[in-house]
Amino acid sequence: MNKLTSRIDKERLALGIAAPLLAVVAALVVTALVILATGKNPGAAFSDMMSYGFASDSQVYILNKATTYYLAGIAVAVGFRMNLFNIGVDGQYRLAAFIAAVLGGALTVPGWLAIPLIMICAMATGALWAAIAGVLKVTRGVSEVIATIMLNSIATAVIGYLLQPERLGELQQGGTLVSTEPLPASSFFFSIDTGPAGVLDGFIVVAVIVGLAYWFVLGRTRFGFDLRTVGQSESAAAASGVSVKKMVATSMIISGAVAGLIGMPTLLNESHQYDNSFPTGIGFTGIAIALLGRNNPIGIALGALLWGFLERTTNHLEFQGYDKEILGVIQGVIVLCVVIAYEVVRRYGLKRQQQRVGAELAAQAAAPTKKQEVA
Repeated sequence: MNKLTSRIDKERLALGIAAPLLAVVAALVVTALVILATGKNPGAAFSDMMSYGFASDSQVYILNKATTYYLAGIAVAVGFRMNLFNIGVDGQYRLAAFIAAVLGGALTVPGWLAIPLIMICAMATGALWAAIAGVLKVTRGVSEVIATIMLNSIATAVIGYLLQPERLGELQQGGTLVSTEPLPASSFFFSIDTGPAGVLDGFIVVAVIVGLAYWFVLGRTRFGFDLRTVGQSESAAAASGVSVKKMVATSMIISGAVAGLIGMPTLLNESHQYDNSFPTGIGFTGIAIALLGRNNPIGIALGALLWGFLERTTNHLEFQGYDKEILGVIQGVIVLCVVIAYEVVRRYGLKRQQQRVGAELAAQAAAPTKKQEVA
């Protein structure tokens, strides 16, 4: 039986490696065909992407983008592990960043105290906004997909209403930009000056801590075990004494709290204010990255880096005469290929495992019969 377990583990490892490789190869083939259809040389495009993407300034850009994308992926993955689709991450992080920016602009305390307060405010806002969908689901059975989509729209309307010069916004010089009051210099998060390559956002450290916390809590604690159990089978979890409704609400709150951190790299390291140019749509990018990473903290990190790499290099391709829509095509193809490849490999692995276990059990059942015949 130990030999059987060893074989199954080795095959599972091989299949785990085969899935992303198959997805990458398929994505490259489809992308090459798309580029060929536009009348361009895919070989030259891929070569240009690699050379530009691995330049020192591009690496800093990719790491800064990946920091934000990683937090978005983790926020979505928390819900996925509970079999919840928190599509409202986008509204949660934007509202959280706005409220945190308002608080940060009004604070007069030292930076060592202001920065934690801004981050806590953002996490609390995101958690409360996500909790609305969680409470609606456990008390009224409202789908979290519908609830969070509506909450995204409400968050956009609330920000638009409050971000006005006569309310919580102020008109910047030139009269073309409305923003919250800028953060004082003491509230800026630390950055790492890499020289000609640019400035690396220090918030990458927080992203790493969030990833470690996600891995530890979900993989090494009783709470994480209960959360994953509810996601796999609510009836089995309830039978073992786990409160399903409590876990649903709690996971939505945690997902929203992590979502509140998504806008912090931009707020604390880059813009230092919330205005009309604040990035949007990152919550939906987080869904794609969580799917790419299969809800694994390392896989999500690789997905975030890949997304940043594609964004950097395909934008450069536009200046080389390629169509600007290539980025969207490549991203969509990669997500589809990854989802399909993992499902194909999963089904193949399950079939192979069933065949091996059946063969082993048949061999064990036949062994006593042979001994009886010999006797």
